[in-house]
Amino acid sequence: INGSSHRDILEKFEQDSETKVILMIGEIGGPQEVEAGFYAQAHMSKPVIAYIAGLTAPEGRRMGHAGAIISSAEEGAAEKVAILRELGVVICPTPAAMGETVAAVLA
Repeated sequence: INGSSHRDILEKFEQDSETKVILMIGEIGGPQEVEAGFYAQAHMSKPVIAYIAGLTAPEGRRMGHAGAIISSAEEGAAEKVAILRELGVVICPTPAAMGETVAAVLA
């Protein structure tokens, strides 16, 4: 939803009685995914899964749009994955694994 953060959307899904698990898709650049991870750790009762695109993106190079640039240590894909994992977010390694990752979390 334009103008919303990942954290805003997590809050909406947490309030939805029909949502059982949340799959968050993020990318390199910006702090939103990590901020959402901290929110999830503190406020979510439902499991959160994350796929972070850009594991092969070179540091400091724009990748597709102005927001997709790594400008701090926490904004690279590998760094985001490590932080999110520490916060208890389940990491989905590839888009192709999304279905099986969700199924495993729901099992």
